[in-house]
Amino acid sequence: MLRLQDTLTRQIVPVAPAGSRVLRMYTCAAHGPAGLADLRAALLADLVRRIAERSNLRVLACRNVSDLVHRDGSDAGDGGNGGGRRDPRDPRGGNGASLDADMLALNMRAPEHSPRTSETMGLVIELIGRLIERGHAYATPEGAVFFDAASFPTYGEISGKPGSALDWPLWEPAAEPSGDSAAGDAGAVWDAPWGRGLPGRDLECSATPLRFLGPRFDLYVGGADLCFPHHERARAQSNAATGQEAAAHWAHSGRLLFEGRPAGAGHVVPLSGFVDAGLDPLAVRLALLEHHYRRPIDLSWDDLRAADEELRRLRRRVAEWAELPSRPIDDAHSGRVQRALEDDLDTPEALRLLRDLEADESVAPGSKFETFLHFDHVLALGLPADIGRI
Repeated sequence: MLRLQDTLTRQIVPVAPAGSRVLRMYTCAAHGPAGLADLRAALLADLVRRIAERSNLRVLACRNVSDLVHRDGSDAGDGGNGGGRRDPRDPRGGNGASLDADMLALNMRAPEHSPRTSETMGLVIELIGRLIERGHAYATPEGAVFFDAASFPTYGEISGKPGSALDWPLWEPAAEPSGDSAAGDAGAVWDAPWGRGLPGRDLECSATPLRFLGPRFDLYVGGADLCFPHHERARAQSNAATGQEAAAHWAHSGRLLFEGRPAGAGHVVPLSGFVDAGLDPLAVRLALLEHHYRRPIDLSWDDLRAADEELRRLRRRVAEWAELPSRPIDDAHSGRVQRALEDDLDTPEALRLLRDLEADESVAPGSKFETFLHFDHVLALGLPADIGRI
């Protein structure tokens, strides 16, 4: 059974309760367009899914798709931190298409639910109403609604930044009246009991999982750069609305830099830039797998070129082994790799152990072939790609 470090408790725990047959997982993701930091968080969710399914768990995955533009022109599709901006002329911006395309290129599984915020506005408004009724939010005469931070004393426990927080907006009034609120249009607003407007940037990451995963789900996955204040606010909203810990566990991928600069909102490093430079997109996946998911990293062009060379080398080896008689999976090596993956997703150790298997002359090539393909169902590096081409 997969065990991860829970960001909230700082303990390494099973991601699903004992005896459970379903893992309910929410991924907080950015959109329009996606960058390397966003893809690292998405990779964490993909690895969780693949390993959980190997343990015969049915994974029910949900992801937010932000498609709202706030009155200051900023795109809500930065996962709630307000740091992104999208060009209204860009057909990808805000609707998740960029992230979907990049996830496909990196062999990531699509979630079962990925609704746009504009399609779930009724859920958002209902959640705000529930928070007001329970005394966790209040409306202003101007038509805004704020979360009462003082009503949630455990704010800051995920990020380790406890203390009083400022109230934050749940509903923002429209700057001026507009026409029909077509979903995704710049400046689109909606009618609510408090007036015309649109939700705050943090609310969808409460409304979406509560609607599609239920009032109690197993795992909330996201990037460390959104842990504070976005995930603190999402937890406060969800827990205040349900009266319990809505997310049983929290998992965060470490901060990611590229060539010394942040690779997330505001400094997007798109996957297309590496593909245009001649790199296999799965080399980016391999480069990320070479580092533990919680570790902050600073990738470089040299790192990605080295990963591209290593990926091509591994594919050649697998293709060579495919020409020889098949043998059963090597149990000893396989067991060590599996334990590394299940122990807080230690992908660097798993890759090292696979390279040890490659170098072990006592193991038949056919057994190496079967073992590498067995774990490629989790690593998803397309290792069989060169079979029949040599």
